[in-house]
Amino acid sequence: MKLLQNVINHKINHISNDELLKYAKQYNISLTSQETTSIVASVKGKNINIFDDAQRSRLVKNLARVIGPAKAKEINRLFLQLIR
Repeated sequence: MKLLQNVINHKINHISNDELLKYAKQYNISLTSQETTSIVASVKGKNINIFDDAQRSRLVKNLARVIGPAKAKEINRLFLQLIR
């Protein structure tokens, strides 16, 4: 299980704009290219562990400031799907 967590966290912490847009479409989350740029800048290289509730919560709060609370809530929903 730890290996899978590491893979998912690595993917999130090193995601590109194009990959994020692809995943957003796949999970029916509407994001603009400007929003994906902001999200990638917020997570890239920060070693965020989305399996840790506190770290994920801080990230979602930061994303709410950057892209708005509604879209941050959708991103959190996606995170929750990934960790189950």
